[in-house]
Amino acid sequence: MVQHIDGNQFAAMFLSAAAAIEASRQRINELNVFPVPDGDTGTNMSLTMATAVAELQKKPNPHIGLTADTVAQGLLRGARGNSGVILSLLFRGFAKSARECATLSGTGLAAALREGVDAAYRAVMKPAEGTILTVSSQAAKRALAAASEDTAFEFVLSEALIAAELALEETVRQNPVLAKAGVIDAGGQGYCVILEGMLLALRGKPFVADGDAGSPRREQADFSEYTEEDIHFCYCTEFIILRESDRDAMKLNAYLGSIGDSLVLVDDERIIKVHVHTNNPGAALEEALTYGQLTAVKIENMREQHSQKVIEIPPEKETSRVVAKPTRRFGFVAVCSGAGISGVFRDLGVDGIISGGQTMNPSTEDILRVIDATPSDIVFVLPNNKNIIMAAEQCIPLSEKEVIVLPTRSAPQGMSAMLVFDPSLDAGQNREAMLSALAGVTTGEVTYAARESVFDGQTIHEGDHMALLNNRLLYTHREASAVHTRLADEIASGSPSFVTVFYGEGVSEAEAEAMFSLVRRHCPGAEVNLINGGQPVYSYLISAE
Repeated sequence: MVQHIDGNQFAAMFLSAAAAIEASRQRINELNVFPVPDGDTGTNMSLTMATAVAELQKKPNPHIGLTADTVAQGLLRGARGNSGVILSLLFRGFAKSARECATLSGTGLAAALREGVDAAYRAVMKPAEGTILTVSSQAAKRALAAASEDTAFEFVLSEALIAAELALEETVRQNPVLAKAGVIDAGGQGYCVILEGMLLALRGKPFVADGDAGSPRREQADFSEYTEEDIHFCYCTEFIILRESDRDAMKLNAYLGSIGDSLVLVDDERIIKVHVHTNNPGAALEEALTYGQLTAVKIENMREQHSQKVIEIPPEKETSRVVAKPTRRFGFVAVCSGAGISGVFRDLGVDGIISGGQTMNPSTEDILRVIDATPSDIVFVLPNNKNIIMAAEQCIPLSEKEVIVLPTRSAPQGMSAMLVFDPSLDAGQNREAMLSALAGVTTGEVTYAARESVFDGQTIHEGDHMALLNNRLLYTHREASAVHTRLADEIASGSPSFVTVFYGEGVSEAEAEAMFSLVRRHCPGAEVNLINGGQPVYSYLISAE
């Protein structure tokens, strides 16, 4: 029984876990509720871990605290999608707990797992049960109990894995979406694969990439949708507290969560760094003062004309970090795919365009790189995809600039936000106006089913055409024309004044014209435009206002 490990052993365990996730990623992807082709959980977790693997290879160290910190930094910058961000938070807390340790026993492992769970829960505004958070929490809870029985590292890790697997089986009953789909949580499955990969390496049998890891389930999900979150809070507030008391930062976190959203709170023994969206920044600052002195307080209030210059950097490009000197007050970064859609964002004044979206969620580092290259004091970020918002928000404490992430879930929402930007207003007023604009946008999409699935007892076959409205499944059919007609009907039911049809790669001009004519017939009172968006995955993207 292995009693304790050092940094080199931890590195070997992490490499084994990364190989296990890579081998299992497609089967983890198949647990995702949505059958549309996108950057799914398994893919995002694998790519996130790959970044940390690269960092480990550059900085081997026998000191486990330093090795864990290298892993955490790599995961944070490489985090893709919500699952990748949460994974990075789990390891960031782990690294914080192990910071001063040269080696780690089972007792130290239990404390590190618990700290990781706490870090993840602190950063997620509305944690849901039946997710990777639940699975990791149960694993940490059992680890703490196991360490009181036997302090051997191997024993505590093995007990944590058993608890994680039991918690994973319960996720299908804890989460209503998973219950309807009849599957366990994909992120929780990925976490179990990681723990098992680490345990295999500890026992001298590291996972090799051409095998199967963690016995991932082979079920596929029924199709459903998560509830859209309402947007209520309007003022972006940032500050740093120089600690003067030992008050628990979790109490501040709870208070700020009660008066706002988009909360990111990072703390250590010396400082607490906060970003929060709230309608009452004064109350946030007043409560913060009970923890210590404030510095670097930012509440949007300045004006300046934005520039039309565009910086386009592909997410995969490897460059060292260079922060552009601000030459103006406001700048803009958008995530999108397709030359035509990128061109629209350029015309609207976006500085930095990140190539990405459904088929590839950019990492936190990808987004940070483009923020760095934007020559402004304040940078508005338009993720344009619900699975990119959380990764974008991780840039807030990493950037020297003031970063404002607007929770845009589609390119049309991002475009509408840019249309209402007014350089004569301050940042807070603009953010309020841009958020208000999102509510008036209807987004229609036509894509295809990437895998077999079931929704409300109806079988969806791989290759079926699918219409989505505001990220919810509307209709599926083998015939594209039937799907197009149904979507046009739904768009028309909202009596829009302006409709734009973006057609994607692989769609001929004749097909695009036919869709354009169909929408015009269904929306006779609207101004309808047709643009070659060039976007992948979605044959049509329709914006209606």
